[in-house]
Amino acid sequence: MPGSTTAPHRTHLRGIAPWLTLLLFAVGLYFFGLGSFYAPTNGDEMVYIHIARLTAESGHWLPLVSDLDHMRNTKPPMLYWQSIVATDWGAHWSLFVLRLPSVIYTLATAAAVAWFAKQMRGNWRTGILAAVIYLAFFSTFRYGRVFLTSAPETFWLSIPVALVLWSELRGAKWARPEAERMPHAFAWFSLFGLCIGIGLLYKSFALVAPAAATLWCVLLANQVPRWRPVGRVTAAVTWSALLALGVFALWFVLDPDPAAVWQEFVVGENAGKMGGGLGYWHAALWGDYPLWTQLLAYMENAGLLLPVVLGLAVAGVQRLIRGQTWVSTPPAHRILWLWLLVWLAVFSIPSQRSARYVIPAMPALAILLALHWERIARFWFLLTVLISSAALVILGRIAWVVGEMDIASPWTRWVAMAVVVVGLGSAIGAMLRREWSRNATLLACLSVYACFGLMVAPLDSAQAQFPPGALAQLGAKTVAVPNGFTAQYERFHFIMPDSTLAPYDVAGRSTGALHPEMPDAPRLAFLLANFDAVVWLDDNSAAAAPLCAPHCKVLGYRWHVKSRHKPGEVTLSNLWYPQQWLFGREWLLATAR
Repeated sequence: MPGSTTAPHRTHLRGIAPWLTLLLFAVGLYFFGLGSFYAPTNGDEMVYIHIARLTAESGHWLPLVSDLDHMRNTKPPMLYWQSIVATDWGAHWSLFVLRLPSVIYTLATAAAVAWFAKQMRGNWRTGILAAVIYLAFFSTFRYGRVFLTSAPETFWLSIPVALVLWSELRGAKWARPEAERMPHAFAWFSLFGLCIGIGLLYKSFALVAPAAATLWCVLLANQVPRWRPVGRVTAAVTWSALLALGVFALWFVLDPDPAAVWQEFVVGENAGKMGGGLGYWHAALWGDYPLWTQLLAYMENAGLLLPVVLGLAVAGVQRLIRGQTWVSTPPAHRILWLWLLVWLAVFSIPSQRSARYVIPAMPALAILLALHWERIARFWFLLTVLISSAALVILGRIAWVVGEMDIASPWTRWVAMAVVVVGLGSAIGAMLRREWSRNATLLACLSVYACFGLMVAPLDSAQAQFPPGALAQLGAKTVAVPNGFTAQYERFHFIMPDSTLAPYDVAGRSTGALHPEMPDAPRLAFLLANFDAVVWLDDNSAAAAPLCAPHCKVLGYRWHVKSRHKPGEVTLSNLWYPQQWLFGREWLLATAR
């Protein structure tokens, strides 16, 4: 009967349709606001964009080019080559184009996460759930969609472990270097080395340690612990590691100044993170990067899903108490747990520690969360929706204030309010209905990201920028622009690409470019006297005129969001009035003539 095959298929589609909708919502968020200056990121992005722009302008793949002292070879060249290809040597220079490859890498990783979760549980619902969880991690949303190394390094360094996991799920043993299969295994371990090597060319040769250690552990996870298998696995993984380092060494071979690469990258950027003047254990316990903070790395990377990750850990401890041993854990699950544990262990060793260093293991965490989703206690999901609800209320209030300041169009404000309603509605549903608790948590979390994007979208609109006529007048002139962190002035190259930029350091520093120690009024007068125009940051959002008025000419202004606040500037009494502490003006000024 024709209906006998189509009816189950339609039932299956209806069962996963809500999950597909949620996945499409998550994917859409990765493209929404991709070209925004206010997209969640970190300060390194503008440093990398600066190097990428100047390298593209040089017309050569190598050497890397930078105007920043001692910050030319801060990362291997693969990220910059990626930008050269994506922008066609700078011909299509925009934040959206620069960031798009990262989104593609992230979505490819999410697709792999979905496929493996589906294979391990046997249904696409779990697979889609795993992909949504991965995209809902704050580390993925913050570092996996901007011009940083996290997305590509996660993709390439995950391939060897993913292939071993695929082998285990298929019941094949091609990845195990047994004597009679060594010629076949040699090809696979060469592939492993090439993939790891590409990952190293994005970030650092030091990543060979966690990548190779993870590969070694997962290969031995299901082996009988005899010395002969250990020896073969060790030899095979050593070959992969050496090949990966050989791929990384191409940088030294191709770069016309290998001595600078050694001094700036190997010695300055990497070796420095292994030392410390306080002594290793003193620094590990009481230094700036204590060991205990690294133990929380996965929870920190999860962001709003932190309570759920903690719930997974609690569930794992409870299973151990009930007598489930490592041997009784399914082999594929062991691979995922080892993936997490090895990366955490390796990056607990350096004296400088960061949750960012274990981002390449986050795909394993997403799969494990999806597989244990129903076993995690409801309490952890309710805690997550409470945190998400608080964030939605604050972001919704800010979005409303942006509308009142005539920055946003009415439709943007009301769309933001609709997202807040959806997010809070899912949170209420999670609290009222036990069967909705887990899944509504993801919708609440994604609604926070959507609300943030809608909140800052008006600040990137054309009407919120400096007047085009004023920018056209500055095409061949020198403009002094603020620089709050290394290379942060690079963002002005997207706004006034034809002008010559002269960065000045923010006020309050004892040293820096163009006298940051001077009081604001005389410093602004100094800048106006020495440059054709000045972009001046005024943290007083209520100011109707700049400090130099009426002795200067206002070419335009735009709003900006403060990234740093003085002690006592944000309090419980003014939290509901973000216009008092969140916004300031960027004045575009020239001398009055």
